[in-house]
Amino acid sequence: MITEIVSIGTELLLGEITDTNAAHIARRLAAIGVDHYYTTTVGDNRERIVGVLESALGRSDVVITTGGLGPTVDDVTRQSVARVTGHELVSSPELLAQIEAFFRQRGHTMTENNRQQALIPQGAIVIENPVGTAPAFIAEVAGKAIICLPGVPHEMAYLLQTRVLPYLQREMGQAAVILSRWVHTVAIGESAVDQAISDWMHSDNPTVGTRAHPGQTDVCITAKAATRDGALKMLDAMEAQVRERLGAVVYGVDDETLAGVVVAGLSCSGLTVALGETTTDGLIARALQEAEGGDRVLAGTHAATGGLALAEELSIPTGVSDEEMASAIAATLRKTHHADLGLAIVEGRGESPLLHLALASADGVDLRQRPSRGRAEYAAGWTLHRALDMVRRWLMTAETAAPADAAR
Repeated sequence: MITEIVSIGTELLLGEITDTNAAHIARRLAAIGVDHYYTTTVGDNRERIVGVLESALGRSDVVITTGGLGPTVDDVTRQSVARVTGHELVSSPELLAQIEAFFRQRGHTMTENNRQQALIPQGAIVIENPVGTAPAFIAEVAGKAIICLPGVPHEMAYLLQTRVLPYLQREMGQAAVILSRWVHTVAIGESAVDQAISDWMHSDNPTVGTRAHPGQTDVCITAKAATRDGALKMLDAMEAQVRERLGAVVYGVDDETLAGVVVAGLSCSGLTVALGETTTDGLIARALQEAEGGDRVLAGTHAATGGLALAEELSIPTGVSDEEMASAIAATLRKTHHADLGLAIVEGRGESPLLHLALASADGVDLRQRPSRGRAEYAAGWTLHRALDMVRRWLMTAETAAPADAAR
């Protein structure tokens, strides 16, 4: 069964409000194993709604609409569905009574235009709405169905859960589960990930796709099976293959964050880190502090407008090269705060500055350089991931956790 979501409302089309309904419906469809291939947004225009519904029925078995079931002139969903299905609109006495009761119970007088909400295509399955005034309905045509739900989010969610999902499960004839898992990689571009796992991108079940973020590329694995255990086994098997193919660039899955992984690694080894950052406005420190246990592994933090300001704050001579200054900052951070690691993020000087990432440990200073991406939010995200990945990889390669040494 292929399902399509059609969100109706000019305010959605213009971006005046965010379409949370489509996301909610999509998640609930996946939970019961219903395939969802398309989502369309259309304004409050009858001709365009008709065109969208006709296209949707041409490629999907079930079309779920939200919005356009109210009492106003621009609420034309029911009229559009009647035209597409070839059935005239008829008034339902039961629905009209329900709407009248809804207003009466709240001490309001029902206006005449509310009678429109009792109109449904002839032969449609009525879905009474006990939490609002807009009744819903299911119009079946040629072995397919258009399910019309209100646009008010809490009304839509209630009717979806209590009436629509059970209807779809009955129509499917068998239970199914769709589960997804996000495998997170760091410091590798989406094109490189795609090239490494391109053969799996053509898999039908589980499906594999990618999504890029600043400094991070996610691999999304989605599996459909008759049971939850069956879907989990498919996810586990594909995740293992992705990890084997991509190796050390994989840092976690689902809700795991890079900062959380780094904090957990430091905590597990009983280590601390002192941090000095420029260009990021303290973003890296905040990420570590927000991770569970971050306050226990952060020995100290410094945020400055530039490398010179940070060096002066730490009483480090500035008449040296950018590389030497970044290394000195990392080492001084470690010594000053009696930390196991000192991490410095310093933008160099000049017209085309380099970004210097320096990690000081008992074994010395590891210095990495990359072209600076500037100070925009997108660039800060890249810097955060690059810097924290240095710590993560140090933790991976360190044979034993080095205790704080007397030299500090």
